[in-house]
Amino acid sequence: MLRHFRQAGLRTTTFGYTTTFESFNSIKLRLITKVSKIAENEGYIVVGHSLGGVLIWTALNSLPDHINRPSKIFLLGSPIQPSRLAVRLKNNLLYRILTGDCGQLLASQLRMSEIGSLTEPTTSIVGVRGFANSHGLFGDEPNDGVVSVAEASAHWLSNQKQVPVIHTLLPASSGVAQIILREVIGENAG
Repeated sequence: MLRHFRQAGLRTTTFGYTTTFESFNSIKLRLITKVSKIAENEGYIVVGHSLGGVLIWTALNSLPDHINRPSKIFLLGSPIQPSRLAVRLKNNLLYRILTGDCGQLLASQLRMSEIGSLTEPTTSIVGVRGFANSHGLFGDEPNDGVVSVAEASAHWLSNQKQVPVIHTLLPASSGVAQIILREVIGENAG
C-alpha cells in the first residue's frame, strides 16, 4: 500500500505498537503525539488496519481542539462494534497475553461505545473473503475471517467498501490502495 501511495506522489509515515507490552491508552497517547506533529505542517489523511483503525479513531477523538484534523480517514477491517472473535477469546490465556488491554477493549461493548463517532469523511473498507458457515462465528454474514461487515459498520461512516480480500491482506491489497487513492486524488488514480 505504501508503495502505491508513494508512486502516486503521497508522502507516507507509519506508526508501530505492541499490544503485548503497551496498554491501549499508552499507544493512543503516542499516536496523538505523532498525529499532532504531522498536522502542524500540512493536510493529511489517516489509514488504519484492524486495531490500528480503532486506535486512529480513538486518537482523533482525543486530539486537542487546536490540532488540524485529517481530510479523510480510512479504516481497513477495523471493528467499530465489539469484535465477536475478541468476545469469544477474551478469557483465553494466550489471547490475553498477546493482545493485552487492546484485546479486552475490542471485546467490550462499553469501552468500544465510549470512543464515540468521527465527523470527518470516514470510509470503512472491509473484506468479504472470510468464512461462510451457518454454524460458525459469523454465520452466513459477510466477513474477512476476523471481522464481519456488521462489526465494521456505523451510522457515522461516510461510506463502506467491500472487497474480496481476507483480513490480514487488506493492507497489502492493490485494490484497497486504489480505492483509497481514488478517494484522495480522484478518478485518475491507478
